[in-house]
Amino acid sequence: MTAAALLRPRAAQDLAARLARSAAAVGHGDHVRTEDVPGWLAARSRAHRFAVRRVPLDRLDGWSFTPDEGDLVHRSGRFFAVRGLAATVDEGPFGSWQQPIIHQPEVGILGILAKEFDGVLHFLLQAKMEPGNPGLLQLSPTVQATRSNYQRVHEGAGVKYLEHFTDAARGRVLADSLQSEHGSWFFRKSNRNMLVETDAEVPEDPDFRWLTLGQIGELLRHDHLVNMDARTVLACFPMAVPEPGALHSDTELLSWFTAERARHDVDVRLVPLAGVADWARDAEGIGRPDGRFFRITGVTVEAGNREVTGWSQPLLEPCGTGIAAFVFRRLGGVPHVLVHAKVEAGYLDTIELAPTVQCTPGNWDPVRTEDRPPFLDLVRAADERGTAHYAAEHSEEGGRFLEARIRYLFVSADEDAAPVDPPPGYRWVTVGQLNSLTAHGHYVNVQARTLLACLNSGAVRL
Repeated sequence: MTAAALLRPRAAQDLAARLARSAAAVGHGDHVRTEDVPGWLAARSRAHRFAVRRVPLDRLDGWSFTPDEGDLVHRSGRFFAVRGLAATVDEGPFGSWQQPIIHQPEVGILGILAKEFDGVLHFLLQAKMEPGNPGLLQLSPTVQATRSNYQRVHEGAGVKYLEHFTDAARGRVLADSLQSEHGSWFFRKSNRNMLVETDAEVPEDPDFRWLTLGQIGELLRHDHLVNMDARTVLACFPMAVPEPGALHSDTELLSWFTAERARHDVDVRLVPLAGVADWARDAEGIGRPDGRFFRITGVTVEAGNREVTGWSQPLLEPCGTGIAAFVFRRLGGVPHVLVHAKVEAGYLDTIELAPTVQCTPGNWDPVRTEDRPPFLDLVRAADERGTAHYAAEHSEEGGRFLEARIRYLFVSADEDAAPVDPPPGYRWVTVGQLNSLTAHGHYVNVQARTLLACLNSGAVRL
């Protein structure tokens, strides 16, 4: 009998209730105490050799600039490339610009394996090294692999536990959707976000641990422990239950979203990297003379527990720490968060729902105060005073970004600071409504999904 067949009798159970029970299981799970996880990560770091060194882009082994366009590409033609992008949008102070962007058209797998122990769902997370991570090792999904990686273009070892996500007979799929990544740094990038449950025996590996959802929530209260790829999958867990009292019905919300997507006039196209305006290449990489936004830099990597133990690659290095925050209120006794229908040049379809505030404040210093993002002052003031409902610094995709740090916050507001009738492009939604949209692709952006992961796991309760 297959694992999927063994799981069929459970299909009638309330999955949301099972996930809620796992979220309530804090302090320890069947395998490890939460307080011991940071020490385990440190031990796994000591067990392998890890090293990341900066190198000039023209000294990256296996990478080169194409002779005509000047794009930075891998000799295999796979993995990803750094190309140029030209964008024109119909609102905001930056109406037209050019920039480098990461082009990675292949779809990867981000998958978390679930299994019940003593009646409580646990989730298999990995101590994974990524060259751009602060601290290098963070908790990642069971499987975190590009198509090039799991097809072994690098000629390295196979991806552990991959079969649970590529063989339907190995378990029961609980969630599966295509989700975008950073729309300012990737061009139309998507990954398959999966949650798969098994009843089969799973071979143990010293670099993996089973944790309850509640334990993951406890770890999300700490900086730089749970990586972006794990957070986006957590956001796609089907937690949603009917929520009476939403300010706007689901139909009204979807109609507003569709109208927002339709009303914007956005023109985006790839252009040769060599000709991108306002950016220059020097001995260290590619950046802007004014030092804003980000740089493209190069690294060589040693990683003892990866499928390939050494390689070179470019990384995108942001200039400054970002902010991503949900302003929230109780409306009619029901918690609501304020979402922003945000345009980003790299999105597949114009807009996605973003946090209330999503920006790198330093990039807005030269901009007139009235043109800066709404609610930014409210959020920054709460962070500076220490009055935010939740505040933690998490890093972004460490396989493509170098030290990309964002302050994630939940900030409570009243009618004066955040009215029920918000500015154009903003809408109040319940947590359940936002969670239900993650069952579909390209509705909720990656920064909003990190904040939603904090809610799903119990790291934040509104």
